Amino acid sequence: MAKTRKKQVDEVAAPIVHGAAELPAVTIDDYNLEIKDGDGFIGDRACKSAFLDRLDEWRKRVKRNGDDPLGDTPTHDFSKKQLDALFAGDDLVPPALILGAIDDYATAFSGVIQRFMKEDHWKKTERIAIGGGFKQSRIGALAITRTQLLLRAEGIKTELSIIPQHSDDAGLIGAVQLMPPWMMKGHDAIVAVDIGGTNIRTGIVELRQKEEADFSRARVWKSDIWRHADDDPRRGTSIEKLVEMIETLVAKADKAKLVPAPVIGIACPGIIDADGSILRGGQNLPGGNWESEHFNLPEALTKAIPQIGGHDTFVIMHNDAVVQGLSQVPFMQDVEHWAVLTIGTGLGNAHFSNRPNTTHARKTKAKSERK
Repeated sequence: MAKTRKKQVDEVAAPIVHGAAELPAVTIDDYNLEIKDGDGFIGDRACKSAFLDRLDEWRKRVKRNGDDPLGDTPTHDFSKKQLDALFAGDDLVPPALILGAIDDYATAFSGVIQRFMKEDHWKKTERIAIGGGFKQSRIGALAITRTQLLLRAEGIKTELSIIPQHSDDAGLIGAVQLMPPWMMKGHDAIVAVDIGGTNIRTGIVELRQKEEADFSRARVWKSDIWRHADDDPRRGTSIEKLVEMIETLVAKADKAKLVPAPVIGIACPGIIDADGSILRGGQNLPGGNWESEHFNLPEALTKAIPQIGGHDTFVIMHNDAVVQGLSQVPFMQDVEHWAVLTIGTGLGNAHFSNRPNTTHARKTKAKSERK
């Protein structure tokens, strides 16, 4: 009994650091794996543009002997909605062509997953949550489902589950798992930030702990998005805009009597050091060197927003794929080892092991068993 009590005390007293491997509900076994072969990074075979490249190849092959079923629009200019509309149309030729690209993409994605599962931490993976913008489309969801069938045909039992929340929301909601629940006690929400190579998103994540203590009912109450890629700003300008977005949302929350905790959770590309610096992988972030030893985003935000609701601000940052995966913690309590792959500009990845000895996990598991 004494040993168990000591372990719980140690967990509560453990330092909270950026890019941590040990979080309240999970251990992060690895993330941002960069697996190469002779052709480069294998994740590049399963990103969003990889699907469009395959669709473009199908169009070129068909066009050699007739008209292009998709018309004159360049493949990479199609939006997800436009491709979904073509796929669902009355003319069966465009969906037949798109199905060829789906099958080619799924074959490649299946191979990428099988390669990941050769890595030590991935060998026992029971479920992989699929996130990112690609899964938002009907075509993307179908490609992921086709990948699942190909894996089963190869005798691989690992389940693929599509993250149900919109990818924009999942990248914010996961921030609630970056810190112990006691830090949010007595508050209704937290501020969350998702920084990417094209957009910066900020949001107020409503905790809704009175409905479910495990954050399974957490939702984005209000959010804002800035497409910085259209403005090509300097790094300093980007931080100023981010601060403005956060302060505007906090003011809206205060006006609505929604009390945010004095914490800001940040999702950011790359390898995150314990001091909050970006070791590598931040090359696509706007307007300058975010990996510089002279720049620290959490410190910059703490200085710009020293208090929220009259309390000192606490800022915590982790990798963006990790945070999107963390949005699924409440729904992964029936497995022990699981992962996330996010299909977007690249293929983000992270692997998790649940921590069954934490109070959070025990309560969640008990609730699941009662159901």
